[in-house]
Amino acid sequence: MDDTRSDEALLAAHVAGDPSAFPELVRRYSDRLWAFATRILRDSHDASDVVQEALISAYRNASRWRGEATVNTWLHRIVHNSSLDRLRRRRTRTAEPLTDAVDVPLHRDPILDRERVLAVEEALGRLPLAQRAAVVLVDMEGMTVAEAAAVLEIKEGTVKSRAARGRYRLAQLLGHLRPEYDTAADPAGPAARIVGNDPAPGGVQAPGGQVRSPSGGDR
Repeated sequence: MDDTRSDEALLAAHVAGDPSAFPELVRRYSDRLWAFATRILRDSHDASDVVQEALISAYRNASRWRGEATVNTWLHRIVHNSSLDRLRRRRTRTAEPLTDAVDVPLHRDPILDRERVLAVEEALGRLPLAQRAAVVLVDMEGMTVAEAAAVLEIKEGTVKSRAARGRYRLAQLLGHLRPEYDTAADPAGPAARIVGNDPAPGGVQAPGGQVRSPSGGDR
């Protein structure tokens, strides 16, 4: 039977010692967090590691959550910060910035048209990191501007600005998808319309439906 407790109730129960509470949060959010990290890092394997690390951190530090943000926002913030740390380590190892030529292993959803999904993923990869994060959170994760600002720890106006610039760039990059998707006529959120707001946005699905465990850019 599905656990009907709210996210907040589950986190509180976990802190109180309920062994079934945190696994339910992992079940609810692991796919979405993995898809978010994959789009930030442009590497599905690094994304799996980041989400694993983030969930372990959330598991251990759940008592620090004070309700200033939703559990969803809190988890996304941890994953976002872990992703940025991974990018910094990656750049330190290679001594080179990421380029559009990075090979990205993708898990494609057979229900969605593969060419459209790949086109969106490629276009997202060309956005500056800051714009990419804003577009993914607002247009694909379906977060409000306020929630995205809490995840990214920036002002709401900055989220709006980054998302607007990212959408405009996506409209240019995805113009070849016309006439089915007229990005010129409606450039606001072309990726969101093409991909949809699924738990694993863009048709990206984590292997086995969840992470393996636990059981840059524009300013």
